[in-house]
Amino acid sequence: MNEVRALLRRQGLHTVCEEARCPNIGECFSSNIATFMVLGGICTRNCRFCGVTCGRPGAVDDEEPRRLADAVEALGLGYVVITSVTRDDFPDGGAGVFADAIRTIGERAPGCRVEVLIPDFRGDREALAKVVEAGPFVLGHNLETVPRLYASVRPQARYQRSLGLLAAAKRMNPALLTKSGLMVGLGESQDELLQVMADLRGAGCDLLTVGQYLRPSRQQLPVERFYPPEEFHIFVQRGREMGFRHVEAGPLVRSSYHAARQSVIPNSVG
Repeated sequence: MNEVRALLRRQGLHTVCEEARCPNIGECFSSNIATFMVLGGICTRNCRFCGVTCGRPGAVDDEEPRRLADAVEALGLGYVVITSVTRDDFPDGGAGVFADAIRTIGERAPGCRVEVLIPDFRGDREALAKVVEAGPFVLGHNLETVPRLYASVRPQARYQRSLGLLAAAKRMNPALLTKSGLMVGLGESQDELLQVMADLRGAGCDLLTVGQYLRPSRQQLPVERFYPPEEFHIFVQRGREMGFRHVEAGPLVRSSYHAARQSVIPNSVG
């Protein structure tokens, strides 16, 4: 675990594991696994569930993709997840950095599969195309919650814009695996969650994660309900019936948790 932290500090890299205070950080860092976060550590949006710092970010670092590839090579990774803060201040939302990272890792570690978890790029299809054309193994974008709660949970996001992003990625490359993630415990109903799942399948989404929302600090929204572990089986079962290639569901499941296995194993409860 300390080895991973030291490498991240040397390379000047951020991880969502640390920035978002993920509950699985000990397990992942101890296994030389990290979800890298590009475009700096400050987000231009203020989602009410997220522990990442929001504010005015600095300039985009053109050397970040190279340093990220160095870290992937040093850790000997065969699968890597790259996400980012949202950069509404940047013309393409940072899509070019994602594309550079995918290509640079492909050159430095050709056997490594790259999964990206992207922001919505404000619906910019040209920005999305940059990422798709770079050839990620999986392209993810999280809907996070049900449409009714967007105003309170994701006030600067739009449900249909996020859903449309996933559908557009699938149209650009039908062979590309697409993925999304949902949190439970924010006041949604089961029927609302199942409707979101149906919407995702309508958009061609292949992979889905469902996890319990845990309040990162007193600054974020409180938990409305803790789902018992057995209820997560419902999402796996219904997801199987809807035709998802894989649904990973459980209290501590996050979009990048056990990401490497999600594209190759049957539906399961985490």
